[in-house]
Amino acid sequence: MREYLYQLLETTGGDLSGEVIVLRLAVSVIIAAFIFLSYRLSHSGSVYSAKFNVSLAALTIITTTVMIVIGNNIALSLGMVGALSIVRFRTAIKDSRDTVYIFWAIVVGICCGAGDYITASMGSAFVFIVLLLFGRIRNDNRALLILRTARINESKVESLIFNYYNRKAILRAKNTTGDSVEYIYELNGKYLRKPVSEKSMEKSITDAVYEIGGIEYFNIVVQNDEISG
Repeated sequence: MREYLYQLLETTGGDLSGEVIVLRLAVSVIIAAFIFLSYRLSHSGSVYSAKFNVSLAALTIITTTVMIVIGNNIALSLGMVGALSIVRFRTAIKDSRDTVYIFWAIVVGICCGAGDYITASMGSAFVFIVLLLFGRIRNDNRALLILRTARINESKVESLIFNYYNRKAILRAKNTTGDSVEYIYELNGKYLRKPVSEKSMEKSITDAVYEIGGIEYFNIVVQNDEISG
């Protein structure tokens, strides 16, 4: 029995038996389950897409099937490449990590389809560990401070923002009319919760802005990975 399984694992190219084909597909299904689990663990909130996760598992099995069909037939492989080259993918990638999972699924499919189970298993194990450890890393939240006030308060607003956040608040836009001025500042989320200046800790930025007077509106828009894309 052991020798029979070893022969199945070592079989490459040529005419494949039904047992070998089933074995390669079965291994791809098992590793696809690990890819599915890894994606679920490393994504959360609105970033997680159940449909995309299922597509990753299916992509692994489909790639394995294609590799089994191609085998060592060079003419068939060239024809398959030509046929697949007409496909155009228009799906927007919400998270840069999704690209990693797509390549992971394709590589596993290639390895399983070629019968290289050890490479597929060992490589997937290392990728799984790396993504499990670092997959939940998030970018720092970015906040936009948007306010509109009368032109006579222009210097007061600029001075207030500078005193609260020093150079941490970056002016992205300044729109002016004859009577009003609108500011858009970009700020790291951690500085929004804790101003740079210790003297500014006594009151919130909202209270300080409205104390100037003549403020039409003051909005804080926070952007993070959950709504990016």
